[in-house]
Amino acid sequence: MEIERKFLLKRIPDNLDQYKHHEIIQAYILNYDPVIRIRKWDDEYILTYKSKGMMSRIEEELPLNEDAFDKLLKKTEGITISKTRYIIPDSKGNTIELDCFHNELEGVYLAEVEFEDEASANAYTPEDWFYKDVTFDGSFHNSRISTASPEELNNILLKSKEGFK
Repeated sequence: MEIERKFLLKRIPDNLDQYKHHEIIQAYILNYDPVIRIRKWDDEYILTYKSKGMMSRIEEELPLNEDAFDKLLKKTEGITISKTRYIIPDSKGNTIELDCFHNELEGVYLAEVEFEDEASANAYTPEDWFYKDVTFDGSFHNSRISTASPEELNNILLKSKEGFK
């Protein structure tokens, strides 16, 4: 079970380069119920199944090899998402995954925080550099972003920047 909240940002944390990070390329074979995603995470390849849901949903991961990833990539819908994910500890002992998107999504930043249970997720107080909780806004699911129209992508970019000072 994946339980997470998503946030837009007011600002990027200082000294971002000090944090561990991963280069991610992902695309979607199905981007609705269920979501089936392929992902290159640094040098690893992963097939992911995600059930329907906003804050909580089932997530299962299986390993892929590079050849399988390349073949499945040809069968995906929408754009291929490229991003750098920074792993940042928060002030409460949680881990923030800060995604900095590239290519047609350059300038979009999303922070995700995963939790052990829904009670912890609901009790979470966002960091001061978070702007807006978009957990229940489906337009910020990567699967939805991947098939957004150019106008919708522009709206996502604008929403992502509205809290920046």
